[in-house]
This record gives sequence, C-alpha cells and structure tokens, in this order.
Amino acid sequence: MNQTAYSKHGGIAVISMNNPPVNGLGFELRSGIVAGLDQALADAAVQAVVLIGTAKAFSGGADIREFNSPKALAEPNLNTVIRIVEASSKPVIAAIGGACMGGGLELALGCHFRVAVAGGQIALPEVKLGILPGAGGTQRLPRLLGPEAALNMIVSGTIVPSEQLKGTPLFDEFIDGDLQAGALAFAEKVVKEKRPLKRVRDLKIDYPNADAFFQFARNTVGAIAKNFPAPLKCVDAVAAAVGKPFDEGMALEREAFVYLVQTPESKALRHAFFGERAASKIADVPEDTPTRKIERVGVIGAGTMGGGIAMNFLNAGIPVAILETKQEALEKGVGIIRKNYENSLKKGKLTQEKLDQRMGLLKPTLSYDDLKDCDLIIEAVFEEIGVKEQVFKKLDEVAKPGAILASNTSTLDVNKIANFTKRPQDVVGMHFFSPANVMKLLEVVRGAATAKDVLATVMQIAKKIRKTAVVSGVCDGFIGNRMIDHYGRIAGLLLEEGATPWQVDKALEKWGMLMGPFRMSDLAGNDISWAIRKRRYVERPEVRYSKIADELCELGRFGQKTGLGWYRYEAGKRDAIPDPAVDKLIEDFRKKQGIVPRKISNEEIVERCIFALVNEAARLLEEGIAQRASDVDMVYLTGYGFPLHRGGPMLYADQAGLYNVVRAVQGFAAASGDPFWQPAPLLAKLAAEGKTFN
Repeated sequence: MNQTAYSKHGGIAVISMNNPPVNGLGFELRSGIVAGLDQALADAAVQAVVLIGTAKAFSGGADIREFNSPKALAEPNLNTVIRIVEASSKPVIAAIGGACMGGGLELALGCHFRVAVAGGQIALPEVKLGILPGAGGTQRLPRLLGPEAALNMIVSGTIVPSEQLKGTPLFDEFIDGDLQAGALAFAEKVVKEKRPLKRVRDLKIDYPNADAFFQFARNTVGAIAKNFPAPLKCVDAVAAAVGKPFDEGMALEREAFVYLVQTPESKALRHAFFGERAASKIADVPEDTPTRKIERVGVIGAGTMGGGIAMNFLNAGIPVAILETKQEALEKGVGIIRKNYENSLKKGKLTQEKLDQRMGLLKPTLSYDDLKDCDLIIEAVFEEIGVKEQVFKKLDEVAKPGAILASNTSTLDVNKIANFTKRPQDVVGMHFFSPANVMKLLEVVRGAATAKDVLATVMQIAKKIRKTAVVSGVCDGFIGNRMIDHYGRIAGLLLEEGATPWQVDKALEKWGMLMGPFRMSDLAGNDISWAIRKRRYVERPEVRYSKIADELCELGRFGQKTGLGWYRYEAGKRDAIPDPAVDKLIEDFRKKQGIVPRKISNEEIVERCIFALVNEAARLLEEGIAQRASDVDMVYLTGYGFPLHRGGPMLYADQAGLYNVVRAVQGFAAASGDPFWQPAPLLAKLAAEGKTFN
C-alpha cells in the first residue's frame, strides 16, 4: 500500500500521508514524502505544497513497528526529510489536525508555514521514553514558542490541545471548517502575496537573563527527574537553542539523543512502553476474536475493593449496579464513592456535572435480581472459598446467558470458582489492585474453561477503564502475589539474621521501590498475610517463613488500621514510625532460637529480595502461568511500585546479567539451605546460553 498520495489542486500540490493508525514516520512514508516533494519541485505549474495527514493524525511520530530495525535509520531518515522540506524552493505548508507529536511535530516545524484546526494534540513526548526529540524539536520549538513554553512541553512530554496554542507563532493560521480546503486557501494566499519562505532555523531567540532561567530550570527539573537523565539533557538542548548557532545546537541535540538511547533508564522506559502493548496480546486469542457487549456492570460487595472497582466503570460512563447484603454496608460504600468524587471535585479534577453524571449511573441494591440485566458481574467479597461458592451459585441462578462472571480473588483457585457454576466458560478472574480506582494493574486470570471471547472482551474493557491488563494462568497468588509472597518471606528471614524492618524498607526504597515490604504489609493489613501463611503451613509445609510476623499478629498489630504493626502510626496520620517494641520482639525471638545476629549490608538486602522475585518469576514463565517476561515486568511496574527506571524485575535481571544472578542465587542457596534458592531451571538455562529473559 502506498502510504502517500499526490494530487494537484490548481497550482497547489497536496501530499497526503496515510499510514494507519497515526501516520508513524516509517521508511515507506518518509520516502513517499520526499518523492512527492521532488515531483512538486519538478513541475513548473506547482507553486506551493500542502503536507497533510488524516483526520486522526498529521503524524504521531516515529513508527513504533520499526523500532530496533534497520528501517528505522534507513535513509531518508527523519532529519534528512526535514532538511529536504526546509530547503524546498517552493513553500511547504503543514496542515495539522489530530495527533501531531514527536517526529510528526518536528516535521511540521521543518515546513515553512503551519495551519491547524481545533482538537489537534501537539506534543514532544520523547522524554517519556527516556530520550529527547532527535530531529530538531529542541532547537526549532523554542524559536517559535520561546524557551519557557517550549521547555515545559519538552520536559513534561505533555499533550497540549492545538487551540491553546492559537495566536502563537507556531501556527500561521487557525482554520474553522475543513482542514484541506483551509490549507489550500492559505497556500494560494502565500503564493499570491509572494510571502517569503520562513525557515524556523533562521529565527533568533532574544531572551534576556537566559543563564539565570536555565540554572533555575536545572535545579527544578533535577529535583523532579531524580533517577532519569533525559529531562536535564532536554534543558541543556533548549539552552543550546538560545545560546548557540542552529547547527551547533543540532549537534548537541544529536549527541544527547545518542547518549540517552543507550542509558539503562531509557531502555527501561522503552521496555515498559512495548511491554504494555505486548501484554494485551494473547498467543491463542486472535485479535479479531468477536467480543461480547458490555453495557451494564454488576459489582458484588461495596467495601473498599468493590467501591473502587465500581468507580472504574462509572468513570468510563458504564452503568453499575452495586450489591450488598445489608443496608448499612451499602450506604457506607456508596458514601465512600461519593466522597472520593467530592475530593476530586475539590482538587479541580472533576466538575459538579461530571460528579452528578457518574453518581447517576450507580444503582445501589440489596437484591441479586437487580443483576439480571448485567453483561459483566464482578464479585469483590471476602477472600474465602466458601463465601465465593455461595456467590457464584447465586449468580448462576440470576445472571442472564452470556454474562461474564468475574472474581476479584487475589489468590484463590479460579477453576474451583468456575465449577460452582454450570457455565465455567463464562468465568474469569479480574484481580484489581488496591485502591482499585487508582492502581493501573488488572490481572486477568484465565481458567481452564474460560472462553476465548470472554478473554478478548475483558482485555477490551480493561482498555476502556484505562487499566493495564496482564493475563495470568491459575496458581496460588497468580503472577504478582505468588512472587511477592517470596519477596516478603525473604524479607522476614532477613530480620531473623540481623536486619531491622526499617533497614530492609529503607534499603529497598532507596533502591527505588515505592514502599518497602514491611510498610507495604502494614498498609495492606498484616492479618491478611497471616491468614495466607496459616493456609500455606498446611498446604506447603516445606516452605519456611519467619515466625516473627506471626508473633507480631498475635499481639493484634495488624498495621495502619490498628495504629500498630511493624511500625506505629499516630491517629489520622500515615507516617510509619519505627517502634522499639518491635525491636524487642525481634531480639527476644532471636534469643529463643539461639540466633546470633550479624550485620547485613543494604546491597545484600536488595539482592536477596529482588532476586527472589526473579527466581520465582522464572518458574512462572516455565509453567506457562505468565506468557512472557515483559508481562511479569508490567505486573510489577503497574501494581507493586517497582521503580520505573529499572524496567521491572526481569529487565533488571537481564541488565545485571543472568550469569551474575545465578551465581548470587546459588550463594544464597548454599548459605541458607532453603530449597527455594535453587536456581529456576529456565533462569539457569538462559544464563548458561548467554541469553536474556527479554
């Protein structure tokens, strides 16, 4: 398929770009633009050229399908295309509608004139992939918008609506009505008035006190960027646009781009970007699998989880029936949903109209009969198999044929749950993460009988409610909690050997985790992990847990909700304060067990906890519970506060070198005698072959 079309309208040539979905600037499209321009320049009857995209996009930037392939760099590369456009002896007008981002905006900046319609999305989002604009964006945009506005856009990567930039030198004209017709009329005006060709590169930036501004910018950006080098490099590049000739600025931009592409942080961000897209694909479920209509949703349970789940659908404009067994519990749950929305209203994130609209979509009920019209019903009841059995047997009676029945279980067997019904093909796990209205992750648990169209529908609806959905097979804890169990278990054993909860938490938080394991347990409720351990003692007696956590729970120290856990908490505050009573509890335990504590380094803490995640994940991959290593990374980046700049546990292991990971794990096995530390066969195999997970 030709990705460009060439047409003539009197003395104006139109080069139309068409590379769905967003006119990614792949090799064919780049070559087509140059060929079209050559044709226009060779035709004496053509006096000007309009470059236009589709209604959806002028161009969304680089074609991600070409990333890491030779085509991405093949000539004409984007810089060459822009250079050819800029050097054209006939005026080239960019007609901008829809997405104009990254390389797409850089191409538009290389044109002599730009016209736009409202509703366009203007951005240079490269910083979100840990790089900076690499085709002149850092040099041309400041020449049109001024250094401050340009720097804000480049450092944040935020999308700016085109109408917000109306009246700035970025656009020569704003068009009401049809974009192409308006662009042709503008081009005729340029020809008739013999307007000189405006090359953005020739503009001078007059900006007094530039040094002071860029120093301030470096301080501000440095504080926010923390682990990411790209934002500071963006400041340097924009400073070069102000202080250096254009070609020198371009050379600095190029140098910074080449440097950033190689950084582990950029590799991590690009890995997350592609990982999110890969996660939505299921090996044996074709993309064209028909999906079921989801127009009404039922949620069973109006507690913290149920309310949070309901909000996701209300936010997407989908009506929700929320069911409770008691009026009091129902009113409380609905009150919390309303309060959450009112808090968003106070912060200016929501209008009163939107709040009323969302609450208007919520139907509270005490009767299962009100779920009979729902297309998807999600239970968020107590995590106990007997309770789930009652719910699903009832749903089997009332739900209409073809309704999807989902369980929000975090550890229980979805196959067992499915067998409580006469329609196991319609049952699936939808494991939301707390708080469900905030956390991005949704683990979609595929039962043995789950129908393919059910999976395809749930993955589709996940996008609609803005979740990152990752498919997991059935096992105890699925992907995330099965791994976190060992992470927490290893953290507990570190206490026996000589560490303190605050040392473990601090070491992992400094490394980048959003929250250490003990603070996380206090937040979730120590009684929850206690209940899981009690079950594990019976089911898997060979797995050793530290009993310190059990002793803590026996004292009623369940975490934030009781004001005492691994830490103590003051009323109404969430600050975790180290508690000498816990120190004493740990000391007494060591004495009872005859353990002489040793000094444990922060490096050992990080290595043992993170490699525990990696070793268990390798087993999950081998068993086919997780489809691909990047899925595991997505689970941890979006559900467990794993640092984005490290790209997830599997990418981190790849970057550390699997050979080194195996040696460390073997060392832990020898020191502890814990069978868990035997390197997972897949990990050992990949290391021996010099390969990686990703």
